[in-house]
Amino acid sequence: MSKKRNNKNRELLAAIGISARALGGVAAFSAVVNILALTGTLFMLQVYDRVIPSHSGATLLALFALVILLYLLMGILDNARSRVLARIGARFQDRLDERVFRIVLKQSRLPSERQKPAVALNSLGTIQGFLASPLPGAIFDLPWVPFFLTIMFAFSLWLGLLGIAGAIIVAALAVANQWLTKRKNADAYRIRLEADAETERTRKQIETVLGLGMVGPFLMRWKGLRAASLDANLATSDISGRLTSASKAARQFLQSAALGLGAVLVLAGDFHAGAMIACSILLGRALAPIEQVIGQWGLIQRAWEAWKNLSVLFDVIEDEAQHMPLPRPEARIDVEAASVVPPGERKPVLHAITFSLTPGKALAVIGPCAAGKSSLARALTGVWPAAAGIIRLGGADINEYPPDTLGRYLGYLPQTVTLFPGTVAQNIARFDENADPEAVVRAAQKAEAHQMILNLPMGYDTVLTEGESLLSGGQRQRLGLARALYGDPLVLVLDEPNASLDDDGLRALNGAIAEAKTDGRAVIIMSHRPSALAECDEVLVLEKGQVRAWGPRDEVLSRITGAQVPSVVTGGAK
Repeated sequence: MSKKRNNKNRELLAAIGISARALGGVAAFSAVVNILALTGTLFMLQVYDRVIPSHSGATLLALFALVILLYLLMGILDNARSRVLARIGARFQDRLDERVFRIVLKQSRLPSERQKPAVALNSLGTIQGFLASPLPGAIFDLPWVPFFLTIMFAFSLWLGLLGIAGAIIVAALAVANQWLTKRKNADAYRIRLEADAETERTRKQIETVLGLGMVGPFLMRWKGLRAASLDANLATSDISGRLTSASKAARQFLQSAALGLGAVLVLAGDFHAGAMIACSILLGRALAPIEQVIGQWGLIQRAWEAWKNLSVLFDVIEDEAQHMPLPRPEARIDVEAASVVPPGERKPVLHAITFSLTPGKALAVIGPCAAGKSSLARALTGVWPAAAGIIRLGGADINEYPPDTLGRYLGYLPQTVTLFPGTVAQNIARFDENADPEAVVRAAQKAEAHQMILNLPMGYDTVLTEGESLLSGGQRQRLGLARALYGDPLVLVLDEPNASLDDDGLRALNGAIAEAKTDGRAVIIMSHRPSALAECDEVLVLEKGQVRAWGPRDEVLSRITGAQVPSVVTGGAK
């Protein structure tokens, strides 16, 4: 195996490795279970060799009591093996849950990935399900197949050869199953993911789909994908079913053939009836794990595909580096020749952007549509990394701060405000379990959303659900602003904060900006509307991803308009 491949599998193998002792216990249980599987064979031999010739009922009773005890022990150990394997699967998932969740979040930064199902989580669940299934137990039983065949050779060379032939036939069916179904399984999995992604896209855009009468066309697209997935699944199931049935029939035939061959040997005087039946039982036991593996081959393929998916994701998306904790920085932003390329794209949307903002100042970023304003907001908050140049907070590269730490220093209001399922208070507090209720109210008051919240059915305890229709666009904007202000962040990054606000909302926004400046914070506003510039000290003009002008507000606006600054800017929103 190559070094690169080892690197890909390192985290997955480490997650399995923490259960090494438990796997050793499973192997030990499997050894005892397989040895105890000889109980039926030995009982049959003793019945024919001792009980029947002696006509001893007491011997039969004693042997039967021993058989009950041994089978009871085998059942207990087999159940213990299943329980241990289930806990190995649970430990594997628990070990990787956080890592996979962070991968899903990083993938969500890619516009092309946002509405796709969380493949990494599905893959982790598939592997966990495989580890918790009876299949690993059958795999642990496979090494014992030669053990049972060796015992058959001890009885008779011909029966041993029959056992080897049977094992080869059943193993060949397993190989054929894998070869014939591998591609069809992969196709079915891929098409199912496409259908899930189509469902997610439609669900997220339900208002547009319903409002424009697009349900029918989207339904037909979705049904086409689902039908293709079903066809692929049926084709795989048909092939696998035929091979599984063939393996069952082959096993049963081989057991009967063992009885027939044993009978021939008995008639020839080289064998006795007890050994004949015992060999039939041994052959069935030897072939059982192979048959079980064939029957569950689809699960093995899905688990293997999931393993490969996670290996690739772990290799491509590195784990978060551990940074040395830095002291709380100064509310100063320095952008030095920063260029930004959207994730998954090659062409930059921002080119060599340079500006600085000191504490107690507000900067307005203006420009036409597609100028790069929202892209700059994403770069300032670390959502999109700078492809070149550097963005500093308090003199340190923002990449030196862990994401959650950087998020506490920044108050980000995205262009589209998303509220999560939970109470209003939880949304404002960013779902901090140790949130201070006074801090939640204080943030709402700064955003002038306190009275609006009190007018809701249950005030701060009002529960918001996904796709919430209880709130208007302006109310959502105010709650988003309160969330941005929660925790007294050093820098506010507000992307089109006045897009859905009425006059009262605009006054509240400008009041919040003025208070943030008084408190020594820095504020950056991306906006089209002049009313958002009322409390801004500086203006940065973007055009086609480049800085066209930057400087004091009145000077820059006069320069680019060639006229006096509108009174709505100098006097504020009224």
